[in-house]
Amino acid sequence: MQGVGFRFTARRIAGRFHVSGYVQNLDDGRVLLVAEGPADELDQFLAATARELGRHIHNVEHAAGPARGEFDAFDIRYA
Repeated sequence: MQGVGFRFTARRIAGRFHVSGYVQNLDDGRVLLVAEGPADELDQFLAATARELGRHIHNVEHAAGPARGEFDAFDIRYA
């Protein structure tokens, strides 16, 4: 959901956990969040994101795979 400060809030939440990746608005109005880190940290990050932004989240698509180690931090990407 764009327009509710989702990206900035997600980045702030990510700062509390050992995760890296990015959040980005998509052209169709959705938001893409990509994160990697230890499984327990990812679970806590996603739970905190759902708690703080859940009222703005209408649908979640989840895909998991091996971490590639390509991110140094958690950032906002601009299209």
